[in-house]
Amino acid sequence: MGDVLIDEDQGYRASASRDTRFDGQFILAVRTTGIYCRPSCPAAMPKRANVLFFSTAAAAQQAGFRACRRCLPDSVPGSPEWNLRADLAGRAMRLITDGVVEREGVPGLAKRLGYSDRHVTRVLTAELGAGPLALARAHRAHSARLLIETTTLPLADIAFAAGFASVRQFNDTIRAVFATTPTGLRAAAKRRATPTAPGKVTLRLPYREPFDYDTLLDFLAARAIPGVESIVDGSYGRTMRLAHGTGTAWLTPAHGHIDCTLSLADMRDLGSAVTRLRRLLDLDADPGAVGEVLGADPALEALVRKNPGLRLPGAVDGAEIVTRALVGQQITVAAARTALTTLTAALGEPLCTPDGDLTVLFPTPAAIAERGAEVLRGPRRRTDTILTVNAALAAGELDVHVGADPEELSQALQEFSGVGPWTAGYVLMRVLGAPDVLLTGDVAMRKGAANLGLPSTPEALEAHAGAWRPWRSYAGMHLWSAA
Repeated sequence: MGDVLIDEDQGYRASASRDTRFDGQFILAVRTTGIYCRPSCPAAMPKRANVLFFSTAAAAQQAGFRACRRCLPDSVPGSPEWNLRADLAGRAMRLITDGVVEREGVPGLAKRLGYSDRHVTRVLTAELGAGPLALARAHRAHSARLLIETTTLPLADIAFAAGFASVRQFNDTIRAVFATTPTGLRAAAKRRATPTAPGKVTLRLPYREPFDYDTLLDFLAARAIPGVESIVDGSYGRTMRLAHGTGTAWLTPAHGHIDCTLSLADMRDLGSAVTRLRRLLDLDADPGAVGEVLGADPALEALVRKNPGLRLPGAVDGAEIVTRALVGQQITVAAARTALTTLTAALGEPLCTPDGDLTVLFPTPAAIAERGAEVLRGPRRRTDTILTVNAALAAGELDVHVGADPEELSQALQEFSGVGPWTAGYVLMRVLGAPDVLLTGDVAMRKGAANLGLPSTPEALEAHAGAWRPWRSYAGMHLWSAA
């Protein structure tokens, strides 16, 4: 028996029907061939007795299976479990896919989670069938395949860029996971596409359909900071500060995926950049599950039908979202955008190599803490809060990352004078992808509720929203659009 989070008979039926909605939610492994596939793999369906199910590709690899070269099971949306789950396993998975193990090792991962190395390894192995090193190895293999297939980098350089300790380890992993050599992967890729220029990667970011890109783009566009973000002919671009350098990304909707063009100062940041962009656009969401619950409310039914596949806007940097939320307290979206534009123009770090309209990085917490008072306008109390919180971020006293415990992060934020439930909830929603946060204190959200004939007082709206669990964050997006 494999290790999986769903009922195995249900998994077999989903695989037999080639249901793409389950791609990324579990892995199907075949004893007789020794390969693992996505549920929608077009290959002939094996007998039930020959099938095992796993929660992750890493668990399948640990059991000795290799990736199917026909369906490419690592090229699918990730499991929505990791946004839904606020437990240790879910938080750990978010950090592992962000590259924390490659950068800081298992001790660094454990420290961020607040547990010992041994406990983290024990929990992940028990729940997911693989420990943090195996999960990170699967993530490295995926990053390596992207670099092999989409760049002209020498294979030895790719080995270290993907996080491998040696070329031998890189070669062994590629053979074990993909049943071919790195040279073989590149040769096959050349028959399909032409690699891009050095420092640039073009790839596809898959999602589960439907996908309401327009509503998500409208949300991001209304808050876009010139130089940091840009919208050109429906494509969304933004700058990123990553672990090893800077990067820019352009995201364009296509059928069944997002076309992504990344320009990176250091290719070691590829895996982390892709993960952050997927979270920014909420590409791992299960829109069917969300729509089923929210569409059952007569007040939301028409909006759910009108905007199927609504997504939750995420983040590429936790500290940035904290500052955006603090600046936006009790003022309009337009006023907040103006204030953030002024702050970025004064304190942002210019890119060495601009990418079209993308010219600057959002200011660091240290820069805001040191010089923010020269730039920020408005009530003194709000300015003091922004400076104090950014000083804590710069000193490491406050750490806002995707692996944070939601309750602990909310409490830590609200310990600062001037930070209330709205700000904390907004940060949880965007940084952690928390799906069940309803910002009842938001004026625009209450206005949207009134427009839909729903209760518009915080208490009454909170009571009505009980039926929307566990998708109240998505319901809030509908309310904002109704405003």
